[in-house]
Amino acid sequence: MRVGVIGGGQLGRMLAWAGLPLGLDFIFLDPSPDAPAAALGPLIVAPFEDRNAVFQLAGSVDVVTYEFENLAAPLLREVAAARAVLPPPLALEVSQDRLLEKQLFQKLGIPTTRFVPIASREDLEPALALTGLPAMLKTRRFGYDGRGQAVIGDTALLDAAFQRFMGAPGGLLLENRVPFERELSLVACRGRGGEIRFYPLAENVHQQGILRSSRVPADVDAEVARAAMGYAKSLLDYLEYVGVLAIEFFLENGKLIANEMAPRVHNSGHWSIEAAETSQFENHLRAITGLPLGQTRLRGEALLVNAVGRLPEVHSLLELPGVHFHDYRKSPRPARKVGHATVLAASVPELEKIMPKLLVQMPFETAS
Repeated sequence: MRVGVIGGGQLGRMLAWAGLPLGLDFIFLDPSPDAPAAALGPLIVAPFEDRNAVFQLAGSVDVVTYEFENLAAPLLREVAAARAVLPPPLALEVSQDRLLEKQLFQKLGIPTTRFVPIASREDLEPALALTGLPAMLKTRRFGYDGRGQAVIGDTALLDAAFQRFMGAPGGLLLENRVPFERELSLVACRGRGGEIRFYPLAENVHQQGILRSSRVPADVDAEVARAAMGYAKSLLDYLEYVGVLAIEFFLENGKLIANEMAPRVHNSGHWSIEAAETSQFENHLRAITGLPLGQTRLRGEALLVNAVGRLPEVHSLLELPGVHFHDYRKSPRPARKVGHATVLAASVPELEKIMPKLLVQMPFETAS
């Protein structure tokens, strides 16, 4: 079976690494001729919105998937009329718009922040009466890794924040800023027959809006984990979802608040390559190709750390026991994820002994 992947970045590359042993072949579409996934399958070099190129990809594969959200959902709806596009374009459409996403969460009974859509500067003061301070002003579209959002600590910052994002495609959204205790994420996978597998909750640490590390399993009550799985199941079933879905949560006073979802394999699930019985990448492929889903049991305690801005010194990194490293084959630049390391340990004390040594070796550079 041949899989078409829209996007040839590190996620596409890791999908192909997981799929080749299953006998799957891959074709990628990406605007960059140097896309990391190009070493693992033919690459169509074209803009993501190039209709002819997208249909060329779809016409040469059995199923189409994608590795990031900033795509033309209407175009993928067209493709889906002739070829399976999984996850379904509806999930992509919802995840691209923070307002639609939160409205869906509310519809399904999934707790969210307080939020108000913003169409003009005049909307901000009335909106603040509902959200309170501090608040977050966000673009509804094209925000990731801390982009497209500003913290508003007092009303004196309103004008500057609005001017910064004025004219953003789709408009803006104002949310209350949650005084969360932890950031968590759940990676789940739903197959074509409706079967679902959940990975353990991960506890995430962000720096400057960029994921620095993910630790599994998160140290939370069983009730919190059950709630996360229930919320995920509601989304998966409502969307008639097929593939991997990630949901990011805040934990406040022991309760979950959904922040956002990603209809794809997710950075906070990369640890699953070494630390789970079946990685998120393999399960995504199993789902979209109709294969039985694999088990998601942990093989131990695990920590993932991203290399941001530049690569680490790999020789000394791999001297640490239980450490595995993935080079994304991307050109280094500030704030760019260029690789990750995962350490797998038999116990919490063993993991916590290695953690500081791993963190100090993994670069985090966000300014030139």
